[in-house]
Amino acid sequence: MWNPDTVAKLQHAVRVDSYKTFKEFTQLLNDEARNRCTLRGLLTSRKTFAAGADRGSRAGERDRQAILHRRDVARSISTEAHENLAIAMNRIGGKSNTGEGGEDPRRFKPDADGSSVASAIKQVASARFGVTTEYLVNADDSRSRWRKAQTGEGGQLPGHKVDEYIGQIRHSTPGVGLISPPPHHDIYSIEDLAQLIHDLKNVNPRARVSVKLVSEVGVGTVAAGVAKAKADHILISGDSGGTGASPLTSIKHAGIPWELGIAETQQVLVMNGLAARVILQTTVRSKPAATSRSRCCSAPRRSASPPRR
Repeated sequence: MWNPDTVAKLQHAVRVDSYKTFKEFTQLLNDEARNRCTLRGLLTSRKTFAAGADRGSRAGERDRQAILHRRDVARSISTEAHENLAIAMNRIGGKSNTGEGGEDPRRFKPDADGSSVASAIKQVASARFGVTTEYLVNADDSRSRWRKAQTGEGGQLPGHKVDEYIGQIRHSTPGVGLISPPPHHDIYSIEDLAQLIHDLKNVNPRARVSVKLVSEVGVGTVAAGVAKAKADHILISGDSGGTGASPLTSIKHAGIPWELGIAETQQVLVMNGLAARVILQTTVRSKPAATSRSRCCSAPRRSASPPRR
């Protein structure tokens, strides 16, 4: 759904601050969703606010807060944008995600005006960039990506993007390219994953432990194992969006829609009596590969989630 027309509309809307052009952009996206027959394009939204309650009422505000606290965001972007996104999500009751790049320790303390700059979700990805005890104890959620969103191929940050700041936060050498491997090299079974979950819960008992899985055939079986390994939360990542660190063929053609992945996961969890153990969430992403010019070492941004069971 990202093509020259949609990208041009979005850029124009932002540059001239035109809401009319932005609505033209969203209309193009919605039409594409319908024309391409994506599952999302064939669905309509139900009213989420309480019957008879408007946004200004107490019931409407309660419903709004119930929606906001289930949202989190992640994106590989500049440090400044990343920090502002964290501040925004903290203020509205949502959560931002550090992504794989770690997080600057100075963000663990509030700004002078009291604003929290820290991302509530600390990601523990395959390369373990920036993962330290200090990093983990400052988390509300610890999210482990067991299956890489790059569909088995991993990702790479070229050496010319690894400056002094990124090298410092990722505990790596400036100028040297960084490889994010497809698997966690210490996780080859559910038992190995259970050990990581156990370790994360011991380093920070108050944080939920979340495991991110790719929407694919058989994801329900994997999710059942993750629930038995005592994870608190499972994130199903769909085929839309993705990272610019992946080959274009993977971004365009790998994976299945999140709707199918989360449906299979729910069914398998219910079938095995595990549904009450975990919270399910999914990612709803749209990002052109060309935008992943991350100067960011301190991170990515994440998505929208379905209702909590």
